[in-house]
Amino acid sequence: MSEYYLGIDLGGTKILTGLGDGEGNILASSRRDTQAEMGEKHVINNIFKTVEDVLKKAGIATGHIKALGIGSPGPLDIKNGIIVENSNLPWKKVHIVEIIENKFNIKTVLENDANAAALAEKWFGAGRDVDDMVYLTISTGIGGGSVIKKELFSGYSNNACEIGHTVIDPNGPLCGCGNHGCLESFASGKSISRMAKEAVKSKQSDLILELADGDMDKIDAAVCAEAARKGDKTAAEIFSTTGFYLGIGLGNVVNIFNPQLIVLGGGVMKASDLFLDKALEVMHQNALDASLSVLEVKKAELGDKIGLMGALAVAMKERLIKNG
Repeated sequence: MSEYYLGIDLGGTKILTGLGDGEGNILASSRRDTQAEMGEKHVINNIFKTVEDVLKKAGIATGHIKALGIGSPGPLDIKNGIIVENSNLPWKKVHIVEIIENKFNIKTVLENDANAAALAEKWFGAGRDVDDMVYLTISTGIGGGSVIKKELFSGYSNNACEIGHTVIDPNGPLCGCGNHGCLESFASGKSISRMAKEAVKSKQSDLILELADGDMDKIDAAVCAEAARKGDKTAAEIFSTTGFYLGIGLGNVVNIFNPQLIVLGGGVMKASDLFLDKALEVMHQNALDASLSVLEVKKAELGDKIGLMGALAVAMKERLIKNG
């Protein structure tokens, strides 16, 4: 009998649930708005509806589902299946695994979304041919996950690989985590937006504001990238600065993990032509030659599917390791 798995990509704006087979092929999916402002019970009900939608579309009963994986931002208590807190949801200590298992009687596994994405790229994306890799997502913030000997390395309390919160300049900007000078404060979508707004306020760039329709709130990494590609020197310099600091972060990753592969994903990578060469140059200046000699750096392959594929990979983890 075929094995089927469910994955739930739980985000602040959307819930995406999919049914996959044992090879990681998505057979059916359902998306609903999270509607976080409606409260915990409403969000959980939306999760239930996406699962029910998918099972109905596929014509498969819950008894044929081997496992269900959930990818969620943290902090999480993975051992006990609890979402401790989520900045995008009005939640505190939600026993999500117990809730799902009680509703559907399906074995359920919870994992940090960045770790889940690392698993997905390992088994279905850019890392399928390696045993040791680090995945970095460069989006609004910077997240990461590491795979060692084909298995996810989560750390003692499941908080490993918070590469975005490695401090690279203790005198740097305040980060959302409370520290100063985290990598995320220098090389993320949030930091690009901050630097672009500062440039507009100090009259260094009119084009950035023009491309944002004169609205400071619309200035983001995509607007800054458009300005850079149209020849705005200040915007180009912002991406050069981003590449410099990302390169320092990548050098640290190489020296700590000695991976075969670093996979770079996330929305900011759509502008990689503006900063990746600089990042790799700085990485090579800062990392040990012995580790660089065995290293590859690739862009993520799964694109917009990575959240759902990550959740499915979490559900399939035991099978993937056994068959890997």
